[in-house]
Amino acid sequence: MIVVGLNHRTAPVELRERVAVPSSRLDKALHDLSSREHLAEVVLLSTCNRTEIYARSTKFHSAVSDVLDFLSEQGGAPPEQFSEHLYTYYDDSAVSHLFGVAAGLDSMILGEGEILGQVRGAWQQAESEGASGQALARVFRHAIEVGKRVRTDTAIGRSALSVSSAAVALAERTMFSLRGRSVLILGAGDVAEGLGRALVSAGAGDVVVANRTHARAVALAERLGGRAVPLGELPDVLTRADVLLTATDSTEVHVERADVEAVMERRGGSPLLIVDVAVPRDVDPGAGEVAGVTLHDVDDLHQLTEAALDSRRREIATVREIIGEELERFQTDRAAREVAPLVTELRARAEDIRQAELTRFRAKIDALPPEAREVRDALTQGLVNKLLHEPTVRLKEAAGTARGELYSDALGTLFDIRDAEE
Repeated sequence: MIVVGLNHRTAPVELRERVAVPSSRLDKALHDLSSREHLAEVVLLSTCNRTEIYARSTKFHSAVSDVLDFLSEQGGAPPEQFSEHLYTYYDDSAVSHLFGVAAGLDSMILGEGEILGQVRGAWQQAESEGASGQALARVFRHAIEVGKRVRTDTAIGRSALSVSSAAVALAERTMFSLRGRSVLILGAGDVAEGLGRALVSAGAGDVVVANRTHARAVALAERLGGRAVPLGELPDVLTRADVLLTATDSTEVHVERADVEAVMERRGGSPLLIVDVAVPRDVDPGAGEVAGVTLHDVDDLHQLTEAALDSRRREIATVREIIGEELERFQTDRAAREVAPLVTELRARAEDIRQAELTRFRAKIDALPPEAREVRDALTQGLVNKLLHEPTVRLKEAAGTARGELYSDALGTLFDIRDAEE
């Protein structure tokens, strides 16, 4: 298993948005990756904070090259322009990294809960597209268990510091209060809904939703108790709004600087706050230079929440202990699966020997009454099971260790079990 990616720690938003894969193109990207020679299974995780490709590879270096080529094509730039921002992990390090991602250790807002759903969604999408198989399924299923355990057994996610709540806090820090304010939400996905719910909880007055697919905007507006408008009405609504929050998964800029300039001319000096949490960004960065406009992007959320993260940071050591325990459990389970063919073959070999001996004495056995033959079968099967019980238990207990390898080699040699070794 390998993972190749970049995130908010290694790359600025300008680079992250170039390689981000919107949900509308995820199926195509998965098929693209799956078609590459050295990527046997693939899961693509792309959020506002990261783009990561998890893969079961046939050859390590060749598989990494396949992923780099994909990212290069996605970002429209040669690999050397972004390779220094990438990280690569393999085998247990890759598993441990995924466990940390699911636990929220690698999020911009430490311990936030949204990432767990994003990890699950990325895996389920890969499975539905036929890109992920049993190997990655085991890893991602275990990662989700880790994420749940961390949030149950520690306090790393118990304070409200999600992307949504941080965006609202950023708005309130700029405007003192959202109570009674008019807010326009651009987008209708999960993040947009999280923003909307946080806004309503903060007391926002008029909540308006706009989205490329108007039906989704209507559905979200109904859930929030607001109203929906077509994208074409954005300039008119923005003229009256106090806050614009954007969270689409589009690859296009929806609000250009010229659009904002035109809106501000009609506002009569009334200030406008824009919080753009989308990656790629929905709002032209130049809009922040327009007089009366305050523009924040997703990287600004990190600065806002630093002071509020001390209590969560105190949980990091405990979370890492949990990840270590779960990684050990995963390794043990994996090792047990690896010795399972050897155990199966050992028992099959013993059964072959039992049957051969019964065949050798068939003439004498057939002369026995039926009751005696039943006792014979029970007796011989019982002997085989008892003789193999302790070796089987010892082999499984030692799986994944040097002692386990010694046991496996010895059994394979003593009983001439070559296929299981391979």
